[in-house]
Amino acid sequence: MLSIDSYDLLKEYHRGWVGEYLDTGGNNRDDKWTKSIAVGSKGFVEEMRFLLGAMAKGRKCLKAEEGCQLRDPSSPYKAHFDIKNEDIGANNTYYWDINDEYSIR
Repeated sequence: MLSIDSYDLLKEYHRGWVGEYLDTGGNNRDDKWTKSIAVGSKGFVEEMRFLLGAMAKGRKCLKAEEGCQLRDPSSPYKAHFDIKNEDIGANNTYYWDINDEYSIR
């Protein structure tokens, strides 16, 4: 319970709290919240992993500064796509006039 007498006063306090939070740098992205499926104690994270069943397959309970996180192991993006990102050049071209069967007349 906040013990605030009116809705207008609550709005004023809330505006102040948000402004103070943003002024102190509290608006930075925190990966533990944005990249994790579950965040909390080890027991909580393990329970979430169990409850998710097959959807949590391959995800690990990782120890963090505060508690644990259930998330995918990080892997470099480029490692999987390096070869595929080469210039496709002529491989992406179809010459209509080479094959008479499909040429437009």
